[in-house]
Amino acid sequence: MKPYRGLAIIFGFYALGEMVSSALHLPVPGSVLGMLFLLSALLSGAVKLEWVENEAELFVKNMSVLFIPPGVGIVTYLGLIKAQLVPISVALVLSFVVTLFVTAKTVEVVRR
Repeated sequence: MKPYRGLAIIFGFYALGEMVSSALHLPVPGSVLGMLFLLSALLSGAVKLEWVENEAELFVKNMSVLFIPPGVGIVTYLGLIKAQLVPISVALVLSFVVTLFVTAKTVEVVRR
């Protein structure tokens, strides 16, 4: 019964995030809101880490499989991607550099 509890908690917060995002017409994806709700529940102690830890690890271990549908969907839009190759490339490179910089600064702050 423990795996079902963990999955119910994870998918419950996902559904809650989707409902809130849809009901309030927020520009934030419901899945992101669900993760934030789950994080706040974990930090507050309303949900124990042991309840969801094994199921979350299962999702992380199989994450590559979860990216197959979006990867296949990208093939559908190859023409659009080719037409917008420069802006997409610039956005990818800039986001990589910003992420690298922010991560390095965060590590510096945490190590102090």
